[in-house]
Amino acid sequence: MTPIKTAALALGLLASPLVTSPVSAQMTAHNPIDQTRPDAPELAAFGAHAIGVRTLNFVHPGQIDILNVTDAATPTYDRPLTVEVWYPAAEGTAPGTTYETVIRDGRTATTLSGRAARDAAPVAGQRFPLVIISHGYPGNRFLLSHLGENLASKGYVVASIDHADSTYSDQAAFGSTLLNRPRDQRFVLDRMADLTAMAPDLAAIIDASNTGVIGYSMGGYGALILGGAGVTQAAVDLPWGTPKGLLAANLAGSDSHEAIIDDRVKAIIAIGPWGRQFGFWDEAGLAGLRKPTMIMAGSVDDVSNYPAMRQIFEQATGTTRHLLTFENANHNAAAPMPAPVESWQPVEGLDFIPFDHYADPVWDTLRMNNIAQHFATGFLDLHLKGDTDKAAYFDLVPVSGEGVVALNEDGTRKPEHSYWKGFAPRTAAGLRFETRQPE
Repeated sequence: MTPIKTAALALGLLASPLVTSPVSAQMTAHNPIDQTRPDAPELAAFGAHAIGVRTLNFVHPGQIDILNVTDAATPTYDRPLTVEVWYPAAEGTAPGTTYETVIRDGRTATTLSGRAARDAAPVAGQRFPLVIISHGYPGNRFLLSHLGENLASKGYVVASIDHADSTYSDQAAFGSTLLNRPRDQRFVLDRMADLTAMAPDLAAIIDASNTGVIGYSMGGYGALILGGAGVTQAAVDLPWGTPKGLLAANLAGSDSHEAIIDDRVKAIIAIGPWGRQFGFWDEAGLAGLRKPTMIMAGSVDDVSNYPAMRQIFEQATGTTRHLLTFENANHNAAAPMPAPVESWQPVEGLDFIPFDHYADPVWDTLRMNNIAQHFATGFLDLHLKGDTDKAAYFDLVPVSGEGVVALNEDGTRKPEHSYWKGFAPRTAAGLRFETRQPE
């Protein structure tokens, strides 16, 4: 074919209304949360299920009202928790929805787009493990929405929490987050396990006996406590923490802490978990972690402090744990969705551009999201679904760049091939993966 004919054909294809694809549709959507890069690792791809989404409103009665605690009084209140739930939808469900929310400043509206269908009927005749998502401080239930939709397409019911006193719109005393994070997570697990009165169609598809918890930053802090890593007395006594020593409810070795640890939780993913750098855990407290755990972290994280997160990994000696490191990434490694376009401009009242809340100076956010989706899928499939074939995705050369690419012409592996499973050659650059077994 001549160059002229080739060019003419290319122009014709570009102009043709018959040439469409999911990729082009995603690229024209407003603030899409459901993209997958062509170089994404194998398990990042969306699964076979259509996706439904609905919003549920829970109330946790009789909780300590941290915002109004005084020396003389410790009042209680009914704590509201809004939850976004993604789930496998009935076959034939048409994809596509929008999410109306706000950006980091707590007031600028934004619209996100995804492939879940609002209030769709759930798939019938099957039950799926439960995954709870817990955002950072501040954050909201949409911050990890990319992960919520992705996991739902693969056969999970995903409940992402708006933590009261900790969202963009109601951020308040930090002591509330310190006390309530693991309790919010446990309460939402309890409610999702008993939805018969509120949402019987969802109740019919949830297997809460196999639950995973994914927490980012303060959500990771809460997940570790829920998994058995009780806090130190020094953390209880911090003057800037929870007032009146009320954090003792999460103290390692206490009856109150033991009471929130739940046998239904089978796995934890802690992304940028906060707390070790301020002594919220010590070796004894971390040794109490009893759930298989994966930590995802940026090597230059200056919020949760990367060396402190390595200490969590090293000192949680009571369980199998993994550490996935994004070299030269900061605190936004892996978790936040791509920055909404509304966040790209300065806003009054913030001393930083809201974009900085979502993005990393070095890594592309979508690439990190896809890598997180890949590892989360393998980890949860292994521990919540018993899919032992997924263990091979964690048997990796620790430094990705030291993996050897040795492929036959047909793409099959030669015996000496040791590049990361699920990653095409070159695409695991900048990553490290380490595993420790119980000691």
